[in-house]
Amino acid sequence: MLEPLQERIRRLLKVPPEPDPPLGEPSSVRVFRAAPGFLRHRLLGWGWKQLSALIGLIIGIEFAQSGKSFLEDGPGILRWLPWSWIDLIEYLAIAAFVAQVFYSLVLVMLDYRYRWYVITDRSLRIREGLWKVQERTMTFSNVQNVTIQQGPLQRLFGIADLRVQTAGGGGKMGDGDEQGSADHLHVGYFRGVGNAAEIRDVVLASLRRLRSSGLGDPEEPVAPERAGGQAAAVQQAARELLRETRSLVAALR
Repeated sequence: MLEPLQERIRRLLKVPPEPDPPLGEPSSVRVFRAAPGFLRHRLLGWGWKQLSALIGLIIGIEFAQSGKSFLEDGPGILRWLPWSWIDLIEYLAIAAFVAQVFYSLVLVMLDYRYRWYVITDRSLRIREGLWKVQERTMTFSNVQNVTIQQGPLQRLFGIADLRVQTAGGGGKMGDGDEQGSADHLHVGYFRGVGNAAEIRDVVLASLRRLRSSGLGDPEEPVAPERAGGQAAAVQQAARELLRETRSLVAALR
């Protein structure tokens, strides 16, 4: 019953079905998704909120009924005041609660279903969100830290969050995006995955391949023998440029 409703809401919110792969070899594309435990974790939070709302609704109805009894049995002038609107408000409140139960449940399931983590040999892409689709793309050459975070409830459900921190990473997240200790650091999260260690190893392996091929972080130290060869190449290019410049000046004279 929820499947057709999920599809209608997805189309209404215009949520893209899946992201395009980020920069990298097409054969290296790997797609990871949130684990079923992540959905159960979210449903637990959803259920707690619904229980709290139900308790509030019951207390509100009891308070309204007390007010209606006071109007019916109170002093003479209060008996002439309308109290039927209290019943109408109660019915509307109950209908709104039931409607939001189904709607919020579908949103929780859609948030789980349309959460994407895509990795290639050069970069990664994270997409999440329904009302506002948030997508972040990071290149491995800028990766600074890769850590796994897991709280008590996450351990209970067998999930964890993989935190990837880069300097000068691409893409934007919403205003509530978590930041590092410095403003220039960008953070992406593989939330609710059941194989965080595997994803971490994939990211680190791609990072090592890039840096060993000379495409890593431009700030990483260069071996002395490589530095000497690079300096000689630069000097040779400078001499050739100077020679061409002198020839051009002589021709213009």
